[in-house]
Amino acid sequence: MKINNSIGKPTGVSAPQDAISGKPVGQTPAPSRAGGDRVAITSLSSQLQALESRLADVSVVDVARVSAIKQAISEGHFNVDSEVVADKLIATVREYLLSQKS
Repeated sequence: MKINNSIGKPTGVSAPQDAISGKPVGQTPAPSRAGGDRVAITSLSSQLQALESRLADVSVVDVARVSAIKQAISEGHFNVDSEVVADKLIATVREYLLSQKS
């Protein structure tokens, strides 16, 4: 028995297409290699890089304030304002609870 390959494509069926662009898959033009590879950095990325380098120089802890507090504690001059501590604690808990609802 001989298999006949004369059956063509059904009408209405075309080559596979990209779902987003609608262009045929596998038929994208090859990138031009004449100029070599190029990378363009936008002004926003340059600003971000400058900001990152400035933030790297910022210390997370205020060393002078920590030293002053240590000295005040050791000399017995450091006073804790319980109302301020309570208000800040309540504000922190409130902020935490609101963030959990989102």
